[in-house]
Amino acid sequence: MSGFDINQLTISGNLTGDPELRSLNSGQSLCKIRIAHNERYKNGAGEWTDRPQYFDVTVWGGIGDWVGGHLSKGDKVVVAGRLKWREWETDGGSKRQAVDITADSVVPVPRGTTTDAGEDSTPSGDDDIPF
Repeated sequence: MSGFDINQLTISGNLTGDPELRSLNSGQSLCKIRIAHNERYKNGAGEWTDRPQYFDVTVWGGIGDWVGGHLSKGDKVVVAGRLKWREWETDGGSKRQAVDITADSVVPVPRGTTTDAGEDSTPSGDDDIPF
């Protein structure tokens, strides 16, 4: 599909550790965070269960500076950005791949606020999808 490729996502989660902020030789800031997002699904017994999913996020420039200076482990955030695929070879010669998020924005969510119906309440209905 040339001319109509879309690579955008929005995800909420909690920081699994403090942000790692550093400055590159070019002077540009780079901040790395990892977020945990709970996927809610019905298990084999028909009960709602949470399964954590972890995402590595790269935040550049001024937004990265802000994230590094204002957020900490456990903070809930909403990240908007795009997926970036990368590939590398280990010292042992094995090839590895990963998909990370490059953030365009990171918005903190005040404590006590939910970002979707599935996080703090049990969805109603018989569907496996809680929306």
